[in-house]
Amino acid sequence: MPRLAWVQRLQTITQAGLTYTRDPYDRQRYEQLQELAADIADSITPATSDPWISIIRAEKGYATPKVDVRAVVEREGKLLFMRESQDGLWSLPGGWADIGESPSQIAVREVLEETGFEVRASKLLALYDKARHDHPPEFWYCYKLFVRCELLGGAPARGIETLDTAFFGADELPPLSTARVTESQVRHMFEHIAHPELATDFD
Repeated sequence: MPRLAWVQRLQTITQAGLTYTRDPYDRQRYEQLQELAADIADSITPATSDPWISIIRAEKGYATPKVDVRAVVEREGKLLFMRESQDGLWSLPGGWADIGESPSQIAVREVLEETGFEVRASKLLALYDKARHDHPPEFWYCYKLFVRCELLGGAPARGIETLDTAFFGADELPPLSTARVTESQVRHMFEHIAHPELATDFD
């Protein structure tokens, strides 16, 4: 198991312990374990914004997976991609799920904000456990939703997180931001476009 996954497991246990314990001494021990998890995480990959201990302690309640939503928008056999300002690589439009929005609402909003195109969500194509796919290891456990979206209108536009937008075919994939999407996942999305009768992928 990768070291970051150990930290992930340790944080999950401590967060659950802090949620359910009523013993002040146990609470103190769980808080010490959080500090240990933060120290280990920092030794693996230094936090880019807030210190690890602040990131870890910001999570409250029973630990559950985070949700990332990606939009699959097709035009003339090609899929819509956006180039991430964070790493200069390409991804399907999308991002973390926000509380109060459905997956379809998130997909539609993310496409508009990141690319300038207006779409309508029509089908859940895949629900993946990110840890079971070829992504770089990361701290948060995550489920990824891929939502088919029909192109309605709009025009290419750059956003805060977007350096560029473009449509690419299966034989001309750009360098991918693998923290967000993998080549295998993208090729599965092309299969769904070519064969709309396919059932939703999962795991």
